[in-house]
Amino acid sequence: MGIFSVSMLNETIRSLLVNDPRLCEVWVRGEISNLKKHSSGHYYFTLKDRGSQISCVSFRQTNRSLKFDPEDSMAVILYGSVDVYTVRGQYQLKVMDMRPDGIGEMFKAFEQLKKKLEAEGLFEQIRKRSIPRFPARIGVATSPTGAAVHDIINILSRRYPVHVLLAPCLVQGDAAAQSIADSIELLNKADVDVIIVGRGGGSLEDMWPFNEEVVARAIFNSRIPIVSAVGHETDYTIADFTADLRAPTPSAAAELVVPDRIELKRFMDSMFQRLEYAIDRKVSDLDTRLDRAHDSLKPERLQEMIDQRYQRIDELVTAMEKDIKYDLGSRKMLLKALAGRMNAVNPLNTLERGYCIAMSDNLVVKSVNDVKIGFRLDLRVTDGNVICDVMEKVEINNGKQEEEDK
Repeated sequence: MGIFSVSMLNETIRSLLVNDPRLCEVWVRGEISNLKKHSSGHYYFTLKDRGSQISCVSFRQTNRSLKFDPEDSMAVILYGSVDVYTVRGQYQLKVMDMRPDGIGEMFKAFEQLKKKLEAEGLFEQIRKRSIPRFPARIGVATSPTGAAVHDIINILSRRYPVHVLLAPCLVQGDAAAQSIADSIELLNKADVDVIIVGRGGGSLEDMWPFNEEVVARAIFNSRIPIVSAVGHETDYTIADFTADLRAPTPSAAAELVVPDRIELKRFMDSMFQRLEYAIDRKVSDLDTRLDRAHDSLKPERLQEMIDQRYQRIDELVTAMEKDIKYDLGSRKMLLKALAGRMNAVNPLNTLERGYCIAMSDNLVVKSVNDVKIGFRLDLRVTDGNVICDVMEKVEINNGKQEEEDK
């Protein structure tokens, strides 16, 4: 096989490990040791158990997404791939995710339930309802002895005093999920405008009841809008995804469900000032219009307006007469032109020049063949008819006259 250089051998070993599908995505449980947080943002440490250890590296892009700060002796579960640092010929685990030990199974259950409820449409934005802007009564489902309920009541009394109806419930432990769901159902039977469901911060195990399916369905089936306020700002639960509104903390929930009365008063004062200004301006405009109307109704002003109208009427009449005369003149000229054209073809004009129209039996005589000797003719002249009998017919052929005998 030839002789390997050290670099070639390390690269060959790395290629074997990196390309092994069994080592590309592995979960490893152990304890952090010799943790070094480099100024570059990368973490270098050893993961060990009672019988063995492995070197690990977690790069900056992975560390930025961690929700906790790793420490020495901390039990963790790592997700990553086996790699080789060829410079030292040292195999190591390249970390892609890191979680405190003890939550691995809970996290899997969280992801499974989240996918199931999301597929059913419980998280859809289109079904989420808006929170009333000015609620009169607020329901709270939380522990009666925890800090959350006191924070909520203190902030509500300071910002916008309203009636608070507390439905006590367990917020951690095995029976907490059903207790929370029962409190939500109870508040739905009461006269409240919005419901705050939540608790203060804690471990994942403490907040786990808010990741239970029974709580998610109780929130989804609520006829009253629900604000979820569980834990701290970085904590997310199934209840947060299902609720109509998510608040980062219980205190923030109290601020979201009611307006600030100081800001509200400032806003109302501003509205009143704008209303007063608008009313004053409207009254001033109407007063000006009234003064103008009063001035226009004075006798001398009224007479002046009437005179102006008279003058305008005279101008309109003059313009109308002018237009009528022009139109009549145009039509008269057109009529004369048409009459001239008709006279040009009028047979009576021909009669005035000495011609006449010969008719026999009401038929115009156009040829000597139309009559016979002895027929009676009516000769139409300009001023009447001349009655005569045909005594003789003379035909003209080629300029010669031929007399037709009886």
